[in-house]
Order: sequence, then C-alpha cells, then structure tokens
Amino acid sequence: MKASKYIISTLREAPNDAVISSHQLMMRSGMLRKLGNGLYSYMPLGFRSFQKLNTIIREELDAAGLMEMKPTVIQPGELWKESGRWDKMGEEMLKPQNRQGQDMVVSPTAEEAFTALVREGLSSYKQLPFTLYQINTKYRDEIRPRYGVMRGREFTMMDAYSFDKDQTDLDASYDNVADAYRRIFKRLGLNTISVKADTGAMGGSGSEEFMIESEVGDDTLILCPNCSYAANVEKAACKKEVPLNNEGKPQEKTDFAIEEVATPNVFSIEDMEQFFNAKPTTFLKALIYKVYNCAIDLSKTEAYKNAETVTEGKQTYIPETFFCVLIRGDLDVNETKLAAVLKASGAELANDEDVLKYSGAPHGFVGPVGIKIPVIMDESTVEMHDCIAGSGKEGYHIKHVEPGRDFTAFMTADVRTVKPGDLCPDCGGTFYMKKGNELGHIFKLGDKYTKSMNVTYLDDSGKPVTPIMGCYGIGVDRTLASIIESHHDENGIIWPMTVAPFQVVVVPVKYEGAMKEKSDMIYDQLKKAGVDVLLDDRNERPGVKFKDADLLGFPIRIVVGDKNLPNVEVKFRSEPDAVLVPAEDAAKKAEEFVKSELAKLNA
Repeated sequence: MKASKYIISTLREAPNDAVISSHQLMMRSGMLRKLGNGLYSYMPLGFRSFQKLNTIIREELDAAGLMEMKPTVIQPGELWKESGRWDKMGEEMLKPQNRQGQDMVVSPTAEEAFTALVREGLSSYKQLPFTLYQINTKYRDEIRPRYGVMRGREFTMMDAYSFDKDQTDLDASYDNVADAYRRIFKRLGLNTISVKADTGAMGGSGSEEFMIESEVGDDTLILCPNCSYAANVEKAACKKEVPLNNEGKPQEKTDFAIEEVATPNVFSIEDMEQFFNAKPTTFLKALIYKVYNCAIDLSKTEAYKNAETVTEGKQTYIPETFFCVLIRGDLDVNETKLAAVLKASGAELANDEDVLKYSGAPHGFVGPVGIKIPVIMDESTVEMHDCIAGSGKEGYHIKHVEPGRDFTAFMTADVRTVKPGDLCPDCGGTFYMKKGNELGHIFKLGDKYTKSMNVTYLDDSGKPVTPIMGCYGIGVDRTLASIIESHHDENGIIWPMTVAPFQVVVVPVKYEGAMKEKSDMIYDQLKKAGVDVLLDDRNERPGVKFKDADLLGFPIRIVVGDKNLPNVEVKFRSEPDAVLVPAEDAAKKAEEFVKSELAKLNA
C-alpha cells in the first residue's frame, strides 16, 4: 500500500475530551473519528488493527473447537421477557419498537438470542456439549460514555456460549475457553491478571475476569502478595476477624438490658467514637438500602408477605424493596455484593425520606431493634456483642445491644467491601490494591437461561433434561485500546507486531531518483515476503513523515535518503537508535525481525 493512496490524517493535538492515552493516540493517529457521544468509527488504519485483533480471537477460538455464528443485533423483546431480564437489565438496554408495535432490543448481550436459537435444534444428549461464538456489534446506553472506545455506547464484543449436559462438561468448556483467552492475550502482547468477579446481570455462579493493570481503570483489584488470590473488589472476600472491644479483647456477651442514651448532634461513626469514647469495632452501623427487582423469597417477612410481585418467564421478583443492612462500624457495605445476595438488579442507599419512613429515624440514628423491614447482617457482625447502635429515634443511641437477643436477622451474608490491609482468606497475607480494566469475562451460568426459556434435550434414557450453560466475553474495542495503553511512549503508539496496521513503513526522504528506486525495491521485496508494508510516498517534509511513523506506531521504519545511500536507516520503534544497513539487505533484515517478533508473541 502506498500512503498517497491511503487516508492518513494525523493530529498534533488530541481533542479536549480525550483524557487517557489510548483515546488521545487513537484520535491523533486518525484511527478513530467520533460520530456522536459514545459513538466512534474506525478509519482505515484503525480498522486494519481491529481486524487483526479479530483474526487472532477467531484463530484461537476455532483452534479450541468453538464454532462461529452470527445472530442478529436486533432481537425480539419477547426473548428478554422469557428470561426475566426485560426490566431487570435496566436503562442501559435500548428498547425500540418496530412498525407493528412489537418490543425489540438492540443487543447489549446475547444470552437470550443464543439460547433461543439453540432451543430450535437441540433434541438429544448426543449433540452436547458444544460452544458457539460471535464477534458482533453491541449497544449499551451508557449514562456517561468516556475514554473513547474503552467505554463507548456502541461496541464490538466477542461473546461465546457453551451448552453442556452436566457440571463436568461445563467445567471442561469453561477451562477450554479460559485457556484460549490466555493464548489470545499473550499474542496481543498483554499481561493479564485473572481475578474472581461478580456475575452481575448475567447471573450464574463461577465467574472470572481477565484484567489488565491501568491507572485509569474502571475496576479495583484486590491482590495478595503471598499467593495467587486476586479478585475484583465487587467480589473480594477476606479473612474473618474477631471483633474487639475497647480493651482490644474479643467481645463478650452481656446480660445488661438495652440502655437508651441521649446523643444530640451525634450522627457519624466519628461522632460516636468521641461521644462514647469507644472503638468503631463496637458499633453496629445500620443503613437502609433500596433494592431493585429482588428475586429472593420474602413471603415469610412481615414487611413483604403480601407484596405484589412481577413474573417474567420463570423469574419472580418484587420491583422495589427496602432492607436494613448491619455492618461493623469501621467497615463499608459493598452494594454489588448486596444485590447479588438478594438476587437483585441493583441496590443503593435510600434517600432521607425513605430512611425516615422505613426506620423511624433519620441517618445516624437508624438501628436494628424494632425495625419493621428485613435485617441483613454482614458476617463481620456475627460475633459482635455488647454493641452500640442507633435507637431508631432521632437524638438517641442504645448500648448493650446483643444480636440474636434484641433483634433477629432475616439473613447473614458477606456484604462488606474488602480494602487494602485486610487479610487474604487463603493464606493470611495482607491485601494490596491496583486499578485495572476488564478485557474478558467468563461465567458458569448453570440453567439460568435454559430453564427460564424451556430448553430441554433427551438424555440416554429418553427423559427430558435441561442443559446448562457457560458465557464468555471479550470486549474487542476495549482490548485494542488497552494494547495502546500498555504500549506507547511520548511520541505515539508502539504496536505489537501481531496487530500493527502495517509492520514496516518505508520512508523515502524524497520520492524521486535513486531514493525512489531503492524505496520501491525494498517495498516490493517486503510485499513478496508477505510483510505488511506501507510506502510513504507522500509529498511531505521528512520530519512530518518521521513523526507520523512514530505516532502511528509502525514497528519498523526504513528511511531511504541521499546522504546514506547505498545504505538505508533501519529503526525499530521500540529501540532508541537506528542502524545503517545496505539497501539490498534492508528488506531481509526487516522480514527477519517481523518473523522473530511474531514467533515470540505466537509461541
């Protein structure tokens, strides 16, 4: 390809809304152009790298025995109502109607579509297991799209779905895809961290994210320096501590009756520490949470025994509920964990009006004794005794509170946010924290979708059985941006050889005379060798061409100039200095370097 016939449109400055390196460099290099808020289009140079990334994903998934297909991006809303996610998926899901008034969905994910398509042809256990995948467009109506294609509204995703007879098959399918992921990310020059993760709106049990460290990461990783424990903060668990009293000893049960204490202007845990001269580990912190689409059985609770429920498919839930969540005074509630425990689509702190309505007291005075909504105790409170808590009456707290004696919890669960300094549950090491971005996510879905959507097959005895599923995704655009985040310098992108739009750029100082002759020779030799090569024959100053080559990140630059002929200058993008080689040897040297780098990444 000759640059004069190609669209190369670079910028010296990034747009004002580009704040992270990948967004800045993708815009400056002309890889991307913005069509609307959260909507980006790949220009020819960017699309070359995008397609190379897709090819690597396809090669590894095909080699692992997965089968590619292409469902539609627009899906019938009835499928989402069958699965129970029509309302639970939230406002990120775009729901147009066609001209007949039929509800439709612009696919944010494809569990329903794949399940429905498989349902049509699945009949026998002999057909299982198998795994299908697509590389296709998705749309999520992000409330605040940012960072270019790192978090856009429209994006491309590889998502795969395994259909398995039993847990043994699912475990094997899951491990097979996980191994393919590791090979994919290695070929892309990315060092990923595998972490335990929350399953979120996808549902299911086992879940693992493939993360990459990033200073601007959306995710917080909790890591142990002494063992392999790694988890997203939304999922991380820690070693349970014994709650201590003011003397630093384990708390003991008390026979004292509850004592009400007037506490005017005492609202926060810090206020309580000063007023009671006590450690926060002795406080029962009570918080009122508003929970959306709670699917656990609340029929035996006084507050919700007669609540109106909604049924979608085989999923029944209460659209809006309130809970009192108890946690040790020095800890914080993890809302993602809370929502997962309650099989809900989301949970958030209640507003002032609802706090007062459901607890009888404003923030700071909420307590578990006598409260009329279900109480959820974090595991940190299980061994707490002789506690201090809110009284449920403004201006008062209570002392000598005994869980189990003075109130009964509806449920006990791990809903705390793990933080640096907490101890690893596996080895006791001290956790540290890093920021990261999720590139891939794999789930063991079980029968969440096949059961709700009535998928069965006949087993070897002729009985109908519900298959189970796994779900596997890679954000293609996010992965491409993460490669740039990991491989760049102050001059531009430094592409790994596997995804560079062109592996070599030949730059004549002027495209005329002997320089043109040698440039054409090297260009032709590289093309015949199967190397992706660009000949920069543009009528531009040499400095412009050099800056563009660095910005665009081509792994090898060959400069042909009168001053050095019969030698030419070969510059590897990752190295500080160029070397002079005879023009006749330049193509061979470049070819050898390309093959060597590909061999390392593809090994």
